[in-house]
Amino acid sequence: MQPAARVAGPQEKAPVVQEKKKRSAAFSWAQRLGRSLMLPIATLPAAGLLLRFGQADMLGRVEEDGTVTGLAAHLGTWLDPVSQVFSAAGGAVFDNLPIIFAVGVAIGMARRSDGSTAIAGLFGYLVFAGVLKVMAQWTGASAAEGDPKTINYGVLGGILIGLIAAKSWERHYRQKLPDVLAFFGGRRFVPMVVSVYATCLALVMGFLYPAFNWLINEKLGGFLMAEGNNVFGGFVFGTINRLLVPFGLHHLLNSIPWFQLGSCTSSQDASLTLHGDLTCFLNGTPETSQWTGSYMTGFFPIMMFGLVGAALAMAHTAFPERKNATTALMVSVAATAFLTGITEPLEYSFAYVAFPLYAVHAVLTGLSLAIINLIGAKMGFNFSAGFTDFAINATKSADYSGGWLRGPVAIVLVGLAFFVVYYFLFRFLIVKFGFATPGRETEEGADAFAAAQQTAAARTGNEAAGVGGSAGRAAPDTGRTSAAGVGGAPDAQPDVAPGGRHAGSRSAQDTAPSAGDPQVVDDQDDDMPPLIDQD
Repeated sequence: MQPAARVAGPQEKAPVVQEKKKRSAAFSWAQRLGRSLMLPIATLPAAGLLLRFGQADMLGRVEEDGTVTGLAAHLGTWLDPVSQVFSAAGGAVFDNLPIIFAVGVAIGMARRSDGSTAIAGLFGYLVFAGVLKVMAQWTGASAAEGDPKTINYGVLGGILIGLIAAKSWERHYRQKLPDVLAFFGGRRFVPMVVSVYATCLALVMGFLYPAFNWLINEKLGGFLMAEGNNVFGGFVFGTINRLLVPFGLHHLLNSIPWFQLGSCTSSQDASLTLHGDLTCFLNGTPETSQWTGSYMTGFFPIMMFGLVGAALAMAHTAFPERKNATTALMVSVAATAFLTGITEPLEYSFAYVAFPLYAVHAVLTGLSLAIINLIGAKMGFNFSAGFTDFAINATKSADYSGGWLRGPVAIVLVGLAFFVVYYFLFRFLIVKFGFATPGRETEEGADAFAAAQQTAAARTGNEAAGVGGSAGRAAPDTGRTSAAGVGGAPDAQPDVAPGGRHAGSRSAQDTAPSAGDPQVVDDQDDDMPPLIDQD
């Protein structure tokens, strides 16, 4: 008789459960950070359009030698001041991206944040930048011989200050002080604490800047900017980028090459050094931004053409009784991908029900970036790799790529090739392995597309928004639906008054502080705005 299998006791299970909780908490934190980064990134389309229309090849300029460029050469030199205003308006955003990231991350990462959280982020970054400006004389670096020394951490500094402001808000936004200092308690206390943390962070990062500048700006940034290195780098970046999408973590990866690595001179302020592939493509001077586009261009063939081929394959492989509905759905999400570069609704439709297909898609995306970089085509975007950004930046692409044939035309030709590859490869794999893509559901009343959007909402920490009458792109910055939800309405959320206070009544058990909690200002019934006194 064999002995009974030993069952682990509660004490043995506890460490395993705690370890799983830690991993889950870290994963959720990373997802929330990724969504927080989308808040400042979402401001770029408007700024990018203003900046792009204000450049010499669009509305036009009157150059110092009297040459008139762009539309001004055909419609009159009155467009020159208009162009300069547009350029300055858009350029101001790109020149101050670290501040925008500090505010956006502070709002996105703090639980129950309000306007004072943003003020704390702004306040903290101004202190951080001021201290670094002083420390630059000792530990800074010069962009060129004879230039003044600077310390430039780019958006990384803004992200760190945003995280500090968010955590400080959560800990101190209801902090109680002695009666003589009561005016400075609560939300007013947060910027004061953040200023202390920001000063300490600036001192530490000021001393670390020589090592940071050597490793990140000179070595990694130089590697990204060097011709020939971006073929393999583009393949790795493109593949990992798509593999992170189903988990909502791709924005963390995107921020590194798009906003941090590589450098250029601002087209608005010659004394200002900017960082990042995306930033430099849009706002760098032509002389210092010719290297840009390596980590953006390869997405255009996939988002404008490849995924359209995948959508067509899924429509054609749908069961006869579902073909019409599936075709209409695929046309909607494919048009969204082509025009705007918003591909999540389409990608989610097969990422969870047929992950091998999605893995193929990720590798093909990396291959697209490698091929485009090998050709030398350059293109950029201020939102995503859709036709809108393609059309706006076509002339700039031709200038940076060495001509229309090597630039926009080559991108379209590569895209058409990927359309064919995606269509036939997806069609073969769907039929061969019987993947349950939209239109191939075997259960009565099943909807693979809607189920995929629900799964995406859970996996990425977002609620799926409506696109074309069905579930679509996940809302970037909140956990609530921004349009029609998927598979029924989400759980009702209690009404929240300004400042994060619940409008409904709360029980004494809910509001009573537990033992060991810090003393805080009980302002739940205080109707005054958080930072303004009323007589």
